[in-house]
Amino acid sequence: MPWFESLDPDIRGVLGKKVSDLGLRLEGSPVEPFVRQLYRELERRGLRRFRPVCYLTDEWGCPDQQPVLGIPFYLADPTLASLERAVDDLEDSREIMTYMRHEAGHVFNYAYRLFTSDEWRRLFGPFHRPYRDEYKPVPFSKEFVRHLEGWYAQKHPDDDFAETFAVWLTPKSAWRRQYKGWPALAKLRYVERMAKKFRDVDPIVKTGEIDITPDDIAVTVEQFYEQGEAERRARIDLALDAHLPAMFHVRKRKESKPASAIVAKYKVELIDKIAFWTGVRRPIVRGLVESICTNCDRLKLWGEMGREPYYALEISALGTTLAMNYLTQGRFMPAAREARRRKAADGRVAVPARPRRARTAPSVDETTAPTPGPPAPGSEGE
Repeated sequence: MPWFESLDPDIRGVLGKKVSDLGLRLEGSPVEPFVRQLYRELERRGLRRFRPVCYLTDEWGCPDQQPVLGIPFYLADPTLASLERAVDDLEDSREIMTYMRHEAGHVFNYAYRLFTSDEWRRLFGPFHRPYRDEYKPVPFSKEFVRHLEGWYAQKHPDDDFAETFAVWLTPKSAWRRQYKGWPALAKLRYVERMAKKFRDVDPIVKTGEIDITPDDIAVTVEQFYEQGEAERRARIDLALDAHLPAMFHVRKRKESKPASAIVAKYKVELIDKIAFWTGVRRPIVRGLVESICTNCDRLKLWGEMGREPYYALEISALGTTLAMNYLTQGRFMPAAREARRRKAADGRVAVPARPRRARTAPSVDETTAPTPGPPAPGSEGE
């Protein structure tokens, strides 16, 4: 990967080593304090007998119906964390606890087998519904809480419960006030009742089978990241030629700067906000924003000095639209438009001589109109 060459020599030194040879362990690592913080939060909420078994793996998650909590291995080593920060936006302390609480919700569900009860199915839906990476959320629905970026509670009934548990567990989340009058409040009250019911009860299933550990990852650190990058790039099939020139100038003007530099200036904020409001995973959003920068360079586009906030707003709107296409259709461009683009590339249809403005969006029915949602996790005290 090209940017590996610009990394600090100490970080580059780990690239050729196999993950399995690094001797990574959770105990005594920089991520262990977050496990202890999770345990303290559970204790404060009255769950005296529930302590999720945590282990290192390749990404956040819990194996299906196994009450164990997987934590990305790169959080256990400062050098790997620096590499992750350079390549893929390392989670900060708030984000780590956000994921910890979500995964703890899965573990609580599995440990006490709540998903087998009729009440759980009535509130959250059938547990054995097929699990799909691509799903079509209803933005701002009051049936669901919001915790992780986007509308993750709508992905699957199991994630709906995990997100509800995480909101309930988050210190000072003020969930009674934030979700007052929402159907989602019934789910939060269910979680609280289950916590009281099992506060002094040992888990029915105390632990489970773990899947991948760092000792099982026999590829080098560089190969691990190259595989992830190849997967992301394969999904970013953008055709921005017809859109970016409509935002920027195709010729350099007197008080102007490269458009790519303007986008790069707001890169972190664009990734944060697009990922939060659409729910598309950060690596995908990061690849999207980087592709916009690359295309701005390739097309040699320029922006007027002093109008940077305006351009950031335009890119934010474009990026959000493309990300929502990806979320609902599994691609950044609608299928019909993508087919036309591919035919055009093959010379079978004519390409428009100049970009066309997007049509006005259809009116939104009141039943699906956006309503104010709760603030971002941790932004308000109770």
